[in-house]
Amino acid sequence: MAETGIEFNRMSLMILEPLLGAPLAVHIHVTAVTPPALLGAYILLRPKGTPLHRLLGRIWMALMVVTAVSSFFIHELDLFYGFSPIHLLSIATLFGSWNAIAAARRGDVRLHQRIVAGLYFGAIVLAGLFTFLPGRIMHAVIFIGAEWPAVLAAAAIGSILVAIVLRRRRGRLIAR
Repeated sequence: MAETGIEFNRMSLMILEPLLGAPLAVHIHVTAVTPPALLGAYILLRPKGTPLHRLLGRIWMALMVVTAVSSFFIHELDLFYGFSPIHLLSIATLFGSWNAIAAARRGDVRLHQRIVAGLYFGAIVLAGLFTFLPGRIMHAVIFIGAEWPAVLAAAAIGSILVAIVLRRRRGRLIAR
């Protein structure tokens, strides 16, 4: 008798070979940028100024600096002597990190918030989306062999962005 059960897609969620075969600088970069992607969303959604916020912010900022520095050793897109426009973002991240810390120490909370939000959305969300373009290592890791993880990744990123925007709008309405 033939089996009539439904067979689910047995493809793996990710293929790690492209990442495992990448240079050490890519390993360091991915290891350093993954926690801030999640931690940054958490920090942006939680109350500010608390001891937990300060601790997580220090960890987030340190990882952002490691991420930016490690990118200078990645030359996957060789457009100008081994560098590409993404390296300009790394320079901006280093300056932004410095300025965000300086603003917080001066007590300029608004500037600190603007810089950190810009770092999160520019250096993590926007730059992160570019890593999933066809031909990039992370595209191969996440999307090769399966189409539905792309939808899940877009939904997760979209949900985080919507939550952050809604929380900010709610905060502005309460402040009025």
